[in-house]
Amino acid sequence: MRKNLFINGDWVEAAEYTELCSPYSSEIIAEIPKANVEEVEAALVAADAARKTMANMPLYKRAIILEKLASLLEARAEEAAELIALEAAKPISTAKAEVQRTIQTYKFAAEEAKRIHGETIPVDAAPGGDGRIAYTVREPLGIVAAITPFNFPMNLVAHKVGPAIASGNTVVLKPASQTPLTSYFIGELLVEAGLPKGALNIVTGAGSLIGNKLVTDNRVKKISFTGSPAVGIGIRNQAGLKKVTLELGSNAAVIIDENVNIDKLIPRVVSGAFAFQGQVCISVQRIYVHEKMYDLFVDKFVAATKELKLGDPLDPTTDVSALISPQDVKRTLSWIEEAKGQGAIIATGGESEGNILQPTVLLNVKPEQKVSCQEVFAPIVSIMKFTSIQEAFDQVNDSKYGLQAGIYTDNIHVALQATQKLHVGGVIINDIPTFRLDHLPYGGVKESGMGREGLKYAIEEMTEMKLVVINQN
Repeated sequence: MRKNLFINGDWVEAAEYTELCSPYSSEIIAEIPKANVEEVEAALVAADAARKTMANMPLYKRAIILEKLASLLEARAEEAAELIALEAAKPISTAKAEVQRTIQTYKFAAEEAKRIHGETIPVDAAPGGDGRIAYTVREPLGIVAAITPFNFPMNLVAHKVGPAIASGNTVVLKPASQTPLTSYFIGELLVEAGLPKGALNIVTGAGSLIGNKLVTDNRVKKISFTGSPAVGIGIRNQAGLKKVTLELGSNAAVIIDENVNIDKLIPRVVSGAFAFQGQVCISVQRIYVHEKMYDLFVDKFVAATKELKLGDPLDPTTDVSALISPQDVKRTLSWIEEAKGQGAIIATGGESEGNILQPTVLLNVKPEQKVSCQEVFAPIVSIMKFTSIQEAFDQVNDSKYGLQAGIYTDNIHVALQATQKLHVGGVIINDIPTFRLDHLPYGGVKESGMGREGLKYAIEEMTEMKLVVINQN
């Protein structure tokens, strides 16, 4: 299967192609375009030419396109889920859930398209304002460059493309090199949904080449990037006066306070740690358990972890499949060995089966070890104990990241303290930090990024405010 670049509403043959292989089987599944500078330039030209068409499109028409897209995706949901499982090795049950979320995300985008508005301002609140009317409107920025990761190849694209269309922008989309098939699939559906030519353009290839062109080109007015802190910080430094939204990952933590029901929460925390092999920005990576509950929690958590089934992502019974690349398997095994060499205990896992890393539980981990202080992005979780709740808050905050954190507690005072003292973008009470609904504001602090996604909030970041003042005198 050969895919072509999607530029100006057409499928354009590229000068060069590269093989795309399954992370699970290593078999070739497609040939993917490797765009050069000229091909990225063609995408930018198309997006620039479509700016006026999108900006002048009535809100209801933008909503109709997004509603049609959601409907088309719903009709082909099984096909979409299989694509995700194939290119990302995401277990099919999890892939199906992502498709359903993606449908919901585009529906939210359609709804928010109808709610873009400004406000009236009482001008005569200040001397000299008599006889004047003032109001604000929100206008599209122009071209949005969307750079997306492999871990949610369909829904994270929706979180950039959906609000961009809703707010009347045009898009140049650069999906992750390992997961471009779902983006091309959405491109096909948007053609059928009636999106004007040039409003969405999809280019695949080297991130350094494409990303550099998009970030430095003056026609691009907004960068929406999800990926590593190193790349995100580089984008921020190069972007100049462009608007930038960065979602840069985390080493998300959950606190287990004393006197909570361990049996009730174990399945949820295990799922948060190991769903999609832990390759989720808000995957549970660090667990802090009150010393009174520690031994019981560890025993039950390890037992539940051992029940997870490893295997083919297309098998509906599979819980954990391959990491996205063999390099990530090697990296994570070396991190485990480093922790073990410095005194950490492997309670279960710690080995690989082909490109599958066994779900791994580590105890006695030191805060400075990579498995704790860096984003592991793998099925590895560290369980530590604490004595006082303030100690737990300090341990969670002792991180360069701050995306989301969770806490299980039956004490309302502790819950309220957590909302105030945890330095993160989202505090989740009595649930895992992995909880996310697609219309909620989502983003982090510190090296977890800047700006917020979630449809309403992304639209705010993809538009600019204009003030209008009318003198009636």
